[in-house]
Amino acid sequence: MSSVTKASEKLLSEALALTPEERMDLAEQLLSSLPTDSEWSAELERRARRALSDPNGGEAWEIVRERLAARAAPR
Repeated sequence: MSSVTKASEKLLSEALALTPEERMDLAEQLLSSLPTDSEWSAELERRARRALSDPNGGEAWEIVRERLAARAAPR
């Protein structure tokens, strides 16, 4: 976290001490404070609706993580 300021580190530490519900609320508030790109927002909304409509769809995180690690590995 070398690029993170001391103030950010302190805030993060305090935020991680919150309950999951409080962290989610904080994350929503922080994200909503950022400028948005309408195309990106529409894509996020589409993906969220798809995920909510089929909770068993998609791939397991372990599989995705392995695939991403393989792609990021030096060749």
